[in-house]
Amino acid sequence: MYTYNKLYINGDWQSSNTEETIDVINPANSELCAKTPSAAIADVDRAIAAAKQAFSQWSATTPAERSQLIIAIADEMQNRLDDLVTAISTSMGCPKHLSVDIQVQGAIDAFRGYADMTSYVDESSTEHGVMQCHSAVGVCVLINPWNYPLSQLVGKLGPAMATGCTVVAKPAEQTPLQDLILAEIFDKVGVPAGVFNVITGYGYKIGEHLCSHPDVDMVSFTGSTGAGIKVAQAASTTVKRVCQELGGKSPFIITEDADLAAAVRYGVEDVMINSGQTCCALTRMLVPESLYQQAIVIAKAVAEENVVGDPQDDNVTMGPLSSSLQQKRVLDYINIGINEGAELVTGGLEIPARLQQGAYVMPTIFTNVTNDMTIAQEEIFGPVLCMIPYSDEQEAIKIANDTVFGLSSGVFAKDANAALQIARKIRAGQSYIQGTYFNSHAPFGGFKQSGNGREWGIEGLREFIEVQSIIIT
Repeated sequence: MYTYNKLYINGDWQSSNTEETIDVINPANSELCAKTPSAAIADVDRAIAAAKQAFSQWSATTPAERSQLIIAIADEMQNRLDDLVTAISTSMGCPKHLSVDIQVQGAIDAFRGYADMTSYVDESSTEHGVMQCHSAVGVCVLINPWNYPLSQLVGKLGPAMATGCTVVAKPAEQTPLQDLILAEIFDKVGVPAGVFNVITGYGYKIGEHLCSHPDVDMVSFTGSTGAGIKVAQAASTTVKRVCQELGGKSPFIITEDADLAAAVRYGVEDVMINSGQTCCALTRMLVPESLYQQAIVIAKAVAEENVVGDPQDDNVTMGPLSSSLQQKRVLDYINIGINEGAELVTGGLEIPARLQQGAYVMPTIFTNVTNDMTIAQEEIFGPVLCMIPYSDEQEAIKIANDTVFGLSSGVFAKDANAALQIARKIRAGQSYIQGTYFNSHAPFGGFKQSGNGREWGIEGLREFIEVQSIIIT
């Protein structure tokens, strides 16, 4: 069992102002796997004060100095790969052999990439008598979710480090271990005190204070839309920058001339990866009426290929959900779908006896779904796919856009050019065409209630930069 009894503040491991602790539960067996401090408001104040004090010196470092430290951190992350994989798999349930690529290696590679982006903040341009300069935004609070805990941290921490910002990170209470391992890494490679601080605690206890604190210049948050609204409200009192990556209910349009078998397989696998706990998952599969029954047969077969079980087993392709609370939430949605009249073709409410000690849900597919159903409109965040028939391309696009969300989307057509024409008509921050996958160079974020701002790519870096205009003539 992992035991961390201190917080990482100002380059040192410091005791919390409370003796309360957080129990981290292994969702595969409901056993205690770690304990961490439950931070108090006074701890938040200490961490923010440390970040504020460190900012002036850290933001004045050269791009080369920041680049060297980013590389050193990435190198040590690589050395600690097994520790990071084990920590994430144990605390949130992603199969260990899949966590290497899905959860950790990609995050390490992406973090290393920010070493090449450190000069951007020091660039300036002069045009029409105006010099435009860049500055680091300041003290940043990074609030991350439990589904991709390291990747989501890196998507914020990388640009913060590259631009010269200082950070207070608050991981989800279900998955705090990777942030604490990162603190050990930062300490080892000699990152200056106060640049990176880690506060483990419950969001309902310290979240509002983190977001409303007057010495915080920016809050970057990933989580549910409901929680994002609370973050924005708390941050508004001090008019700070807020970057939010929130919920989704993303459509996946399969056209009549697409490779149906390849498209359906891609769509089902996209939803089932990470036990359906992916904000950009293509959870609404839109299929032409003429191909609908064929698509159902294919989808059922692909879903049932999954091996559900112990995430430490190399043969397992799907582990548990992140917690018993999340399991209940997903099962409640499945029950709603049944009551709404959708047809369950595989999965559902029944959990095999061998899995009942953990937070498992079987791969689930609903057919005969209409887009006004709750299961088609609300984010379930579990291994649940809704298959919706459509009559023509115009109706498919209408259904795709009939949602309060706009995080992601997908199109599988005859070829990439045909898919591109449809993708441009979908109101979503990203679109995956012809079976493509997440790319850390692509700006990530949503339209509508899926958030504001962007992570990853150069647009994600710009979120951590202020622009100053100097009128020279």
